[in-house]
Amino acid sequence: MLEASWKAALAGELSSPSMAELRSFLKAEIDAGKQVFPSEPNYFAALALTPLDKVKVVILGQDPYHGEGQAHGLCFSVQPGVRVPPSLKNIYKELEADLGIVPAKHGNLESWARQGVLLLNAVLTVERGLAASHRGRGWESFTDAVIGKVNALAHPVVFLLWGSHAQKKAAFVDTSRHLVLKAPHPSPLSAHTGFLGCRHFSQANAFLEKNGLAPIDWRLPGTA
Repeated sequence: MLEASWKAALAGELSSPSMAELRSFLKAEIDAGKQVFPSEPNYFAALALTPLDKVKVVILGQDPYHGEGQAHGLCFSVQPGVRVPPSLKNIYKELEADLGIVPAKHGNLESWARQGVLLLNAVLTVERGLAASHRGRGWESFTDAVIGKVNALAHPVVFLLWGSHAQKKAAFVDTSRHLVLKAPHPSPLSAHTGFLGCRHFSQANAFLEKNGLAPIDWRLPGTA
């Protein structure tokens, strides 16, 4: 189910004991009748939509949304028809202030992913209604490996690290080659302490263009 470039790059991680334990855990949870989000075909949606050699920007989240119908494998993103979550509303506010982009009426960020924005959560699954319920089960080492492969790319990448969790997880990124931009998390609890006004989107595009890469079109198609 993993996209070819990632499957090759992560072969060692995929065959590791921790991944085998993770698979067993997830199977046991599902066999016990628990609902796991996102659905199994979407566990690796971020990697499927953004092949390794196409990554230009990385945005790191923590866990999938644990509400019904929300998560679909991309951090901060929700499926069509689902109310835009509070953190994403603040991301849209910053986009408007930074680039004049009118906030979308939906929260589906697939168009970013298809342009090379890796929307990666640190943990890729969660039990319905139980935030952070799959932490410490093996996903963290897998997503560390994903970040490591991006860090090793020959071309420069922008890392948007919002909140202390993301900043710690990507602390090893080579800042001599990649652009690392840090800000507080866009959550309503912290957005007003420095996320709003950070201008990360324009800085990311300026860096990409400076390095001969096409900028991201941060506008989202559709309004519903």
